This record gives sequence, C-alpha cells and structure tokens, in this order.
Amino acid sequence: MPVNRRTALRGGAIAAASAALVATARPAFAAPAADPLKKIVAGYRELQTGINRPSPERTAALKNLGRVAKSYYDGMSVSGNGPLWTDLPLGPGSDYTTSMYARLRAIAVDWGTPGSTLSGDPKVLDGIKKALELIYASQYNPRVGEIGNWYTYEIGVPYYLLHTLVTVADQLTADELARYVSPIKRFVGNPNLRANNPKVVETGANRADKALISIVSGALTGDTAWIRTGIDAITDVAGGGAASVLAKLDRAAGDGFHADGSFIQHDTIPYPGHYGIVLLTALAGTIHVTEGTEYALPDELTQKVYALVGDTFAPFVYAGALMEPVRGRMLSRQGETGHDIGHQLTVATLVLARSATGTVKTELSGLAAKWIKEGTYAPFLEIPDPERFAPGPDLVATPGIEFAQEMLAGRVRPAPIVATHRIFGQQDRMVHVTEGWSASLGVGSTRISRYESINGMNLHGWHVGDGVLYLFLPNAKGHYSDAYWPTVDPALLPGTTAKAGPPGPLAATPLTTKAHVGGVRWDARHGAYAMDFVSEDGSLTAKKSWFFTPAGIVCLGAGITDTSGQAVRTTIENRNLGENGRGTLLADARVVGDSSTLHRPRWLHLDHVGGYVLLDNAEVTALREDRTGGWRDVDTGANTKGTTTPNTRRYQKLVIEHGAKPVDAKYAYAVLPGASVAGTVASVLAWRVRANTRAVQALRLWDNTLLANFYSAGTVDEVSVSGPASVALGRDSLAVSDPTQLQDSVRVTVRRRTVEVPLKDTFGATTVVSLR
Repeated sequence: MPVNRRTALRGGAIAAASAALVATARPAFAAPAADPLKKIVAGYRELQTGINRPSPERTAALKNLGRVAKSYYDGMSVSGNGPLWTDLPLGPGSDYTTSMYARLRAIAVDWGTPGSTLSGDPKVLDGIKKALELIYASQYNPRVGEIGNWYTYEIGVPYYLLHTLVTVADQLTADELARYVSPIKRFVGNPNLRANNPKVVETGANRADKALISIVSGALTGDTAWIRTGIDAITDVAGGGAASVLAKLDRAAGDGFHADGSFIQHDTIPYPGHYGIVLLTALAGTIHVTEGTEYALPDELTQKVYALVGDTFAPFVYAGALMEPVRGRMLSRQGETGHDIGHQLTVATLVLARSATGTVKTELSGLAAKWIKEGTYAPFLEIPDPERFAPGPDLVATPGIEFAQEMLAGRVRPAPIVATHRIFGQQDRMVHVTEGWSASLGVGSTRISRYESINGMNLHGWHVGDGVLYLFLPNAKGHYSDAYWPTVDPALLPGTTAKAGPPGPLAATPLTTKAHVGGVRWDARHGAYAMDFVSEDGSLTAKKSWFFTPAGIVCLGAGITDTSGQAVRTTIENRNLGENGRGTLLADARVVGDSSTLHRPRWLHLDHVGGYVLLDNAEVTALREDRTGGWRDVDTGANTKGTTTPNTRRYQKLVIEHGAKPVDAKYAYAVLPGASVAGTVASVLAWRVRANTRAVQALRLWDNTLLANFYSAGTVDEVSVSGPASVALGRDSLAVSDPTQLQDSVRVTVRRRTVEVPLKDTFGATTVVSLR
C-alpha cells in the first residue's frame, strides 16, 4: 500500500523517530491489510495521498500543493490557547471551523504524501497532533452544540477531520483516535438521521456522505457496528429502503436519482452538477475502501453505481465541465466552476473504473479519458493554482492525477462525441449535443425551482430559471468559468424575456405558478421544448419555445404581456468575449459599432461565436460593453465566499426591445452556433415557422417533419390536439409528451386519423406512436 512506500522513503533519523512512536500501542494501519478495518483505513488514505506513481505532472502538482500546505504550516501557531491562524478566530459556532480543519487537512496530507514538501517531517507531525488537540478542545468535541449550519458539524468538519486522521493514524494511539473521532460519533453516529433534528431522514448526497463517514470512522476506532450501520444506510435498511441513495424514483422532483436519469437535491433543484457528484464520490469511495472486505457492496449495487455515470452525469459534461443548468446555486462559487466540479466527476469516475471490469471498465475509462482530452481550458493533469481546478473534491489532490495516468497508460480510447437530444422531465432539464456544439436550458416550473439562493450564494440568480439558453462552443470552453457570473448582466441572460426594472428580493427556492414546462424528443438530433413563462412577481407572461436541430436553435416567443410599465426585453445573446475580447459583429453585412439600434435586421454574425437570423420584424439593440464585478458580489457564504478582486470582462449583447406594457408581443429568431457568415446568410430562408401564438408554436423541418408546442387544444397544419402537448410528426410516426405532467392522455388527430396517446405517469417523457 502507498503508506508503506511513504514509510520506506523516510531515511535515517525520521525513520528512527517513526519507529519509536509506533512502539506505543498504535493500531498500525500501515501494515499489510488482511484485517478489513486496516484495509478500509489504508484505502481511504490512498484517496488522500495517492499511489505514489511518479510522473512530471505529479511532481509539478506536489510542488504547487506543497507551497500552499507549507504556507498554512508556517502560519500556524500551536502554542498557548490562541487560534491556530490569526485570521480564523476560535469560538462557539465559529464560521471558521471548517476552514481550520481544511487547512490542517492540507498540511497532514502533504506530510503523508511521498515526495511532497512536508513529507515525513517530525516537526510537522508534532504540529498536526497539537493542532488536532487544540481544535478538539475548543471547537469540535462531543460537548459542543450545533450553531449555524448543521452541515459543518455533521459532514463538512467530519470529512476534513477523517482526511487528516487516516493520514496520521499510524502516529496516534487508539485512545487518541477514539478521542478525535468521538464528536463524529455524536453527530454521525446514526447516518440515517439529522443529528440536530432526528425527525429529518437523510437523503441523497447527505446520506451517502454520512454513510462513508461512518464506515471510515468505524474502521479507525474498531467499531464494526458503526461500519455496518454506514453500509446499511446506503440502501436505507433501517427505513425499509425508502431513502436508499440508489433507488430510482419514478416521479417529478424529490431528492435522489430518478428513473429518467435526473438527480435532484433539496427537493426541487436539479443537481447532477454538484450534490449528485458529491453522492457519486461518496459511493466511489465506499466501493474503493471496502473492496475485498466483508463489507464490500454486493455486485448488484456496484453495477448500479457504475451505470449512474453515463446515465445521469455524462450528458451534462462539455469539455470536461458540468453545464450551468444542473449546478444550482453552486454556479456562484469562485472555487467551484463547472470545470472544478467536472474534475471531481472525473476523479470519481476514475476511482470507479479501478474496481470495474470488462466493458463497464472500458466505458468508464473512456468517459474519463474523453473529459481529460477535451478539458483544455482547465487541464486535468495540471494544478497551477491548488485552490482552482484541482482534480478531486479538496485542495490536495494528487491521487486524481495518479489515477488518471494509471488509466491513460492502458491506451484507453476516449469515448466519442455522439449526437444526443435528451429530455429529463423529472428535473425539467434537457440537453442537445452535436459534434460541434451543445446546448441546454435553465427553466423553472411548479415542480422545479427557478433558482436556489441560500447560505449567501447565487446572489444574482433572479433569472437563471426563466428560460436561459446556454451555448457551449469548442473555441470558448471556459465561457462560463471565466468570471462569467460576477460580471454578466443578470437581467439580460440569453434566451430570457425580462423587465428592465429592479429584480426584487431573492427567495430561497421559488417555484413558478406554471406547470407547462417540457418538450418532445424526435430523434438524436431534433427536439422541441416549451415554457409557459410568468415572472416571479406575476406581472410578465409569455409563451416560449425552442426548436433544436443540428444547425441551430429556433427560438419563438408569443403572448408577451406585461402590466408593470417597465421596459420588456428578450435577450438573443449576451456573450462573454473575455478580458479585452474582440470579434466583429455584422448586421446584414455591415459592421456594427459598440452601441447600435438595428432596425429590422435579417441576420447578424459574431466572429468566433456564430450567426443569428431574425425571423420576424424586430428592433434589436446591439451593445458591446465591459462589465466589472467580484466573486464576493455573488457569493458571501461563510465558507464559500468569493474574493473582492475586481474582474472585468467584455460582453456582446443582442436584445429585442418589446417596449413598456407590451400586449401579445412576439419574437422569432434562430441561433446558429459556430456558423460562418456565408452559412448564416444561406440559412435566412431555411427556417419555416408554421405558428407563433399563445396557443401553439411550430416549426417545419427540411424533411417536412413538424415540431409543435401546444399550450391548449388547437391545430397547426395537419395536426390537432385535445389539450396541452409537445408533438413531433414525421411520415410514419408521431411523438408526443405532456409538458404539464398533469394529463392522463391527449387525443391527437393526424391526417384524419385520431390517436389517444396515454400520458399518465410519464412525467414529461416522450411517447412514440406508429402511424403505419
């Protein structure tokens, strides 16, 4: 095991000192792990310190990581009863406790990693032991009460403490281990329930985290019953399986994984881009540490875990980053951009691939290899700044690099890009993937919240669920990671229709009053999506549709009506061009200045981004501006807050003006990602809009396929429906979904033939009917 390698690397006095310390009745977790408890501890240590696989990338990462760990160590004072760090004061319910343990964890793991800056230094070890005692006595022991966020006491601090303890476990006595684990026992002794409120049954990522914490804590202290409780918590044995983290819910919303691949946390927030990955990481860790022991998960469960990667997470990864619509409030975290969490997904996938076999191993390795290959904006094998883009969930993360290189040495073929149009009705999300670009939507409904803004995060999130169209382009892989959220105009997000006035106060997890949100999948390259939109204050309403094709997205809006008296705008584009970004904007072949009003343009083209075709008469405002903001503007969380450092980014805005108090206003335009000027001009007459009203919005494709969103009973061309529906009609088949998720069935009349399409309990999924 790597701990043996680490011990072997120490020479002379260090080795002698270590031998003397071990002589005082220690559990010797570094010994060959025939004992399942020692195997669990050694396995969890491996996830912190790695496998000592040498490479230039590992050496470079260790140098940068060691720089941070040494700065924490040099700034740490363990004399007296004062704080360990002057900027992290002690005290009951301190907002800084998590940061204390995080810094100590960085020092400890660097100390325990072969070849690192602090590796094996006895003075550093002495400092770690004294710091453990000081924080235990003053901040985290069985007698403290939970003040503030429960998560700090029941998950956040326990994880960092365990990372530290497993790394130095061979240097602590059994009594010392029991002492430092005792507060974890108090707060996570029963991983099924919330310690500060036992009426709360843990679900999703929180349950998986507590399960792994219980397993490792039990192994450290020899508490086999606690280990078993942790294993049983995964499938909720105590609750009869009701809160199993591997159960597939077949309904809209609700915490956990869903039958259609959705993942939700906090009951109404799509979270494959954070909590889902936290859960996956905990499950991967559980499989890793228990493998080969009597506590190993049954093969049936491990296969379910492996399948989650491709079903729930992979569809929302672009260039190694998670897409914004599935990241909830975490999009405002400076230290957790889409690329950061994408690295965490990659690490979890690599850990799972190490235990998988056969085709499953090949598939998991292929996905990880693909994300590593495509993630050029934040290279996975590099850690230039240890607090950014570190492979793994925490600061010190050389294991991710080592696991990746171990996998890549097997000449794994990266998974190919496969055209995909997929609708996740149980979390009101969709994704459209082409070989050249991808897209997704941020929406809200009566089932799924517009946004989440809690714990001081996502402070500009007013409109992220109002129909944001996210475009992911190969030449702008860092678009949303490059200080986007602190600098973008939050009232003019692409795809949204919004008022110009003050946005009003933020809520925590607000739902809308409209159930009609969803769409239909025609094939891997085509689909339609609809949203019955109402603003949070209820004054602005609109019917909004998006029709997805390989060439681009046709965006339709109708019934745009507002009573507030404020100006109403629909944003075609608001592109982050980067710091001092350039790129010519053309409108009908003329160069557009930094600020222009365009009267009924036919087409627009933005260099390095793509084209835009106006499909009806519209007044368009084009504005190029520099915007400045700090991450602290969007995140003031106690342990997540961003810096106040100003970031300036240049944006290109394209906005359709609807004026004040519009009644039944409309818009129609096509977005052509990556299109050339010639391609944009050539497509001006290619789009056939068949309807754009309050009742129905429809588009006819080049092969005569009809895509239509009906908001009520109605007719367009040769199709009539009895109620709300999204419909795709081809020559021999009909695809139908119920975006409201409220109907038992809908009658569709096509070419004088009426079909009753059953939709009960389909939760927005597409039903295909043959017309042959």
